[in-house]
Amino acid sequence: MAIEKKEFFNLMHYEYGEAYFGSYKGMRYRLAREPLENVKFVPIDQRGPATLMATVWPEPYSYAKTDKKLMLSENFEVSEDGFTKAVEWINEQYEARFALYK
Repeated sequence: MAIEKKEFFNLMHYEYGEAYFGSYKGMRYRLAREPLENVKFVPIDQRGPATLMATVWPEPYSYAKTDKKLMLSENFEVSEDGFTKAVEWINEQYEARFALYK
């Protein structure tokens, strides 16, 4: 795997409503809880439905400055398994779409 899970914030951190951003050899990526809101102190049974959303796009621009048409996203369950699958998906996108930038 090109990008390892240990490079990301731990799963609990996403409950604070913060996204993780990174880049790897021509590809930028983002992982965040969607909806992006701070639910850390909200009881679990009172939180609305949520997913972990992974997004990839080509460099050089940031998430906010890139045309959304250039982005590809996928949603995963908010769990350790979903977290692992999200990181695997980001790596798969690199191999499928961005490996030519090596």
